[in-house]
Amino acid sequence: MKQEYTVEYFKKSADFLLSKVSMRPKIAIVLGSCLGNLADLLEDKVIIDYKDIPNFLISTVESHAGKLIFGKLAGKEVVCMSGRFHYYEGYDFEQLVTPVRVFKLLGIETLILTNAAGGINKDFTNGDIMLIRDHLKLMGASPLRGPNIKDFGPRFFDVTDMYTKTLQETARKAANECGVTLREGNYVYATGPQFETPAEINAYRILGGDAVGMSTVTEALTAAHCGIKVLGLSLISNMAAGVLDAPLTTQEVDETACASAAKFQKLMISIVRNL
Repeated sequence: MKQEYTVEYFKKSADFLLSKVSMRPKIAIVLGSCLGNLADLLEDKVIIDYKDIPNFLISTVESHAGKLIFGKLAGKEVVCMSGRFHYYEGYDFEQLVTPVRVFKLLGIETLILTNAAGGINKDFTNGDIMLIRDHLKLMGASPLRGPNIKDFGPRFFDVTDMYTKTLQETARKAANECGVTLREGNYVYATGPQFETPAEINAYRILGGDAVGMSTVTEALTAAHCGIKVLGLSLISNMAAGVLDAPLTTQEVDETACASAAKFQKLMISIVRNL
């Protein structure tokens, strides 16, 4: 039988977490593929396994730790998702609202979404960090499909400023302060798990896409629905299919993420400090 979602369903997760931690962060960070090492920098950490949280989801991707980590970064209380959930893991789009709705009930006001993505823009190179200005979602259902829960947001909602412009300015300022070059562009959502074809990448480029990945968009849409501000950042971990004369591998994604860890961490600390 299909799960009927209510506020109480998500509140069960939130109440469990509130009983386990004394912190009440306003900032949540979703750590993308191989970017989980940022969580190592948190102070006063409280770590909770996803599997222990009632009504939460389980991450099945090897490079994702599957833990919710509360702590302090740059002197501010934050909660980090070390590991996220994807449609290609077998979840329905409607299930993918879970973490962001739980964040809303925890009192989160700002959501920083990070990911490892393939570079579509030929001016990009491996290791670049791209500020997401907007996204293209050309396939798959909306995570807000189904009965609307008015406590989270309206049935129909505007996403013009989904990637919050004031947060983009904060990211630019932070990048300038810490000496990190920040690219900018549009993120293309692909369902995966296969990498995209060269023809698809060429089409995305024509449509204005600069980077492509298999996450982030469902979280951004859910946040926009419930009034959470969103900042999106993509680590260009590889060039997308057809850009270079080479096959795509997860090993390349992992190696680039590891090599870029220090730069990514420096930028994230500067952003949180400026919030």
